[in-house]
Amino acid sequence: MSNAETTTPKIRLDDADEYLHQLGPEPTFNESMYFNVVDPTQQVGAFFRLGNRANEGRGEMTCCIYLPDGRVAFMFQRPEVTTNDAFDAAGMRFDVVDPFKELTVTYSGKLVLLTDPLEMADPRRAFTENPTVEGAVSLTYRGTAPPFGGEPEVSHERPGEEFARGHYEQLVGARGTITVGDEHFEIDGWGLRDHSWGPRTWQAPWYYRWLVGCGGDDVGFMASRIARRDGDGTRGGFVWDGDRMHVIRHVTVNTVWSEPGTYHRRVEATLSTTDPTRPQTRDSSSKEIRTWTLVGEVSSLIPLRNRREEMVTRISEGLTTWTLTPTDGGPSRTAYGLSEYLDQIIDGAPVGIDE
Repeated sequence: MSNAETTTPKIRLDDADEYLHQLGPEPTFNESMYFNVVDPTQQVGAFFRLGNRANEGRGEMTCCIYLPDGRVAFMFQRPEVTTNDAFDAAGMRFDVVDPFKELTVTYSGKLVLLTDPLEMADPRRAFTENPTVEGAVSLTYRGTAPPFGGEPEVSHERPGEEFARGHYEQLVGARGTITVGDEHFEIDGWGLRDHSWGPRTWQAPWYYRWLVGCGGDDVGFMASRIARRDGDGTRGGFVWDGDRMHVIRHVTVNTVWSEPGTYHRRVEATLSTTDPTRPQTRDSSSKEIRTWTLVGEVSSLIPLRNRREEMVTRISEGLTTWTLTPTDGGPSRTAYGLSEYLDQIIDGAPVGIDE
């Protein structure tokens, strides 16, 4: 499948990329898929991730379900994984039925039921002091927009800062069932999925903000802000209007933080198809410039933690309702999704708090 309409010509993406890639030689080689979904009628949200780290002999499995009353059902495991042959570990499985058109997600296993999701800041305590219930997920995902991204011909990552050699995202709809203990939900919602492969450590970015939402087949977005330790990093994404994929060249993010805990509670962003920090060429000035404002209200948040080589990384996952408004006077649209904030934690504080 060609991705020429959504990325630069030097990025490749084919149907074969929906499947597993050859295991690379890098010690931190990771191949992962991620799916989220929000059903606004049921007031249920969820995300699911499987990562194969075969050269390390393990995988990563995450199942996170946001319940209507604010509780979160959660499970994370590092199962033994020694090959890169399938996404199938720790009770979770992903299958490609038809590339970019239909995929399935299933899970069967234990879930820790958190009345206060912020308790996951101390995972050992959260897992031992909260009840465990049986959970089951069966969802069918369908693509609602073209995929965005792929594998560049020339790597844009510096040694030691690798996070994904190949990476694409796609807006989706999802239908199926989610069961948490004795609670059963018939799901009909929207979301976003991604697939990445290549060397990865969660300590590579200094911090990032990943904002995603979908409100139907004709509206959705992804905005990414990745900061480096010694520079500005990257900003980009897309806005989908049901007919056209608008490539975002510049993103600004402002955050309202909670106290105590310093977690994001409200996100205000601007998305633009041009980067005002770079000189405009004759060709770029002739292109249509579009800008949107984005406001997100976080209704539930769970903080996750990763440690490597004495570094502590926090990944805060906020279930978020978004309002996307074009600045040219068009109507505002509501979208549902997540706001994912990754920060290295230094002296007990997230390094990206001042952005």
